[in-house]
Amino acid sequence: MTTNKRTASSLMNDDIEAKKLKTEIDSTSLISTISKESIPSFVDDNITKKKICEYGEKCYRQKNPKHTAEYDHLSTSASTSAKDVNKRLTPVEKIEQSEPYRFFLSTVHGIQDNYNQTNAISLKEILSTEHGQLIRSAQFNYMFDIEFLLEQYPSEFRLKPLLIVHGDSRDDNHSLKTQCSLYPQIELCPARLDIPFGTHHTKMMFLLYETGLRIVIHTANLISQDWRQKTQGIWISPICPKTNDTRESKTNFKKDLLDYIEQYRARQLQFWQKTINEHDFSSINVHIISSTPGRHTGANINKFGHLKLRQTLKNYLNLENNEQYYSAPIIGQFSSIGSLGPNANSWLTKEFLTSLKQLNTNSFDSPELKLIYPTVENVRTSFEGYIAGGSLPYNMQTAMKQTWLINYLHRWKADHRQRSRASPHIKTYLRVTNDQYKNLLWFLVTSANLSKAAWGVLEKNNTQLMIRSYEIGVLFIPKQFSQTIFPLFDSSSFPIPYDLPPVKYESTDKPWIVDMTYKNQPDSHGNMWDPHD
Repeated sequence: MTTNKRTASSLMNDDIEAKKLKTEIDSTSLISTISKESIPSFVDDNITKKKICEYGEKCYRQKNPKHTAEYDHLSTSASTSAKDVNKRLTPVEKIEQSEPYRFFLSTVHGIQDNYNQTNAISLKEILSTEHGQLIRSAQFNYMFDIEFLLEQYPSEFRLKPLLIVHGDSRDDNHSLKTQCSLYPQIELCPARLDIPFGTHHTKMMFLLYETGLRIVIHTANLISQDWRQKTQGIWISPICPKTNDTRESKTNFKKDLLDYIEQYRARQLQFWQKTINEHDFSSINVHIISSTPGRHTGANINKFGHLKLRQTLKNYLNLENNEQYYSAPIIGQFSSIGSLGPNANSWLTKEFLTSLKQLNTNSFDSPELKLIYPTVENVRTSFEGYIAGGSLPYNMQTAMKQTWLINYLHRWKADHRQRSRASPHIKTYLRVTNDQYKNLLWFLVTSANLSKAAWGVLEKNNTQLMIRSYEIGVLFIPKQFSQTIFPLFDSSSFPIPYDLPPVKYESTDKPWIVDMTYKNQPDSHGNMWDPHD
């Protein structure tokens, strides 16, 4: 057996999301040892090659091995659905069909095309010329590959002014300045990180068209591997028209977005602050939940982090007879885990859960908390194989201090969206109405992982919220969609990203830990994982 070793730097540029390992952030530096073995039997090598047979389950040639090797035979209903989407929806049609939620997963290479049509969109489709004539844009993110990003813009938009908002670290600044040196249309805006171990983790786009302004809030880095075979979450606003007044949405979206942008205190963002003020956001029906670095006190304590989520749920849920929901389960799903303390009550089930369980009135009940984080087996059998684990930077040092966390952990599973093997980089938090998992009370998609750095920790006898990182997400509340709950199983179903109810870890399941060696079994490409070799 031949072994081919690849350096950490080549992996970062080619296959994984990797940066210097810090506490409570999405980052890692590693080495993978790759063995050239045959692809294991659990991988369907034809998954990207098979066509859909037009006769579906009624096809008389299903006993012919040559025919079945070339064609999949869906049930009648699924076959009809496949025919419907084989016409391929345009980017504009995809957004129209996503109403009223406008929530998407990223398209995934290697799954049947019909699962990439409904409520799924690519970066090129987001930036397509079909949406109008682009004037300029801004991209907020954690990791950038500038050449890749520019290739996603239509050729006629690539010379338009582009602002890159990034973390203010020496490595980030040097790398991005080098990448951008050939592109005079690009301006850089470093985000101040005044508190140690903080990151600029926000993932957001401003797209200014001749017809108005669009905001996109998502979970993907602007690097090729994040948009190929991972599960990412994306919310796309309407194109908000220019207005002569300060028209606001019923969710205070404009105010909250401006509050967030002001925290950068950046000259480069003044144009965008003015532009946001000049546009009509009244058609937006989601709430912004963001985090910005600092020690927030007084009137600002509820503006950011988990206290912003708590305050928004309290003010807007407006449930009738909300006592019936006191024990309704809460789910958190994420791609990284920070240091949470020596026991669950240190922060998770005390401070953080208090925000997540907030209803119209306070409840002393402690609802069940289920946390979804990939197992080693989830990573091994994923489309990317062990390389996917580079974007799941939970490290051994942190994990060993909180072994209690495994009692809350559940597997990643998304069969109904055909994304069980598309490793999750999406982050979501939600609450169902009861243990039947048929309806949602609310849903949040965000850049924020499970960490105090992202969500904040209370200090000074609960008078101060300390946050290290920039994060942003959008919260869906039924009231803002003229509903009492979000159904999951009817014609107006909310497009939930994964299967419910979550499947609890079995005794043999282990959470993926990025700096552990995995050599017992090869992954879906016949490779092993050794960060120390």
